[in-house]
Amino acid sequence: MATNRTFTMIKPDAVANGHIGNILAMITNGGFKIVSLKLTQLTVADAKAFYAVHAERPFYGELVEFMSRGPIVAAILEKDNAVEDFRTLIGATNPAEAAEGTIRKAYATSIGENAVHGSDSDENAAIESAFHFAGREQF
Repeated sequence: MATNRTFTMIKPDAVANGHIGNILAMITNGGFKIVSLKLTQLTVADAKAFYAVHAERPFYGELVEFMSRGPIVAAILEKDNAVEDFRTLIGATNPAEAAEGTIRKAYATSIGENAVHGSDSDENAAIESAFHFAGREQF
């Protein structure tokens, strides 16, 4: 059953390129309410833990390095059917394949540096939200 919350990160590439405000505007204009938000930086250990599910994949080391190289914006978003609707808003992982009007079409530069993360399931949204936000930080 779909829930009304999802998790996102604005990745280091989009933060470094000055796209935080524009991406947050696309999120709120897409009908999402931001219920938790922070600017932070993942350590290498944090990135390894967050992406542990990909540890055996060939891109894991590069992903960990990328995600720990600079600040990120972590957020919990709220909307009916949040996970699915947010996945639609962010677009395909490859920005060349992303639909017009999506965040990745507008701000991603490559498959690896694709501007934003979006949870892929309700279960992962809860896990990822708890990874980044203590209970008192979730509103």
